[in-house]
Amino acid sequence: MASLVENLIDVLNQEDSEYQKLIELSSGKTQAIVEGDLVKLEQITDDEQTVVDAINGLEKNREATMLKIAKILNTDVSGLKLKVLISLLDKSPKEQQALAKVHDKLHNTLHQMKLLNERNEELLNSAKEMVDFNLNLIQAMRKAPETANYDRGAYNTGSLIGGVSGGFDAKQ
Repeated sequence: MASLVENLIDVLNQEDSEYQKLIELSSGKTQAIVEGDLVKLEQITDDEQTVVDAINGLEKNREATMLKIAKILNTDVSGLKLKVLISLLDKSPKEQQALAKVHDKLHNTLHQMKLLNERNEELLNSAKEMVDFNLNLIQAMRKAPETANYDRGAYNTGSLIGGVSGGFDAKQ
């Protein structure tokens, strides 16, 4: 059991390390969004996918370790959370303390990651609103009012003031 707990602690430390990499990438993503650098944003997104793949592998390893621990404890794995496991390790204070420490560290890292993702989401929504505003402005400029120009037969020629022909439909 002790080796399984040590393995779990090792896997959780590796997960924390990978999430720290994601935090660095998300900070770079924030800068790329602010600068409007789509090439840099695309590169960061590709790098993020590599890190997420590594996290998924570690997560499978963590789940397998938790399943083995649940079998040893003769309990259901769905009810075996880290806090429960920490409380069950009263007889092993060294492992209990190490597991509690990595649990808190991972919790703080994930909270920081959540805040960064929320900030990036707000920045992207603001950028999208600005693009929509600019498109609407361009479309409004193309719809200039008609003049009251008449030809010799008293027919309205319907010419536009400052109008530019052509354009595109931004919202399809």
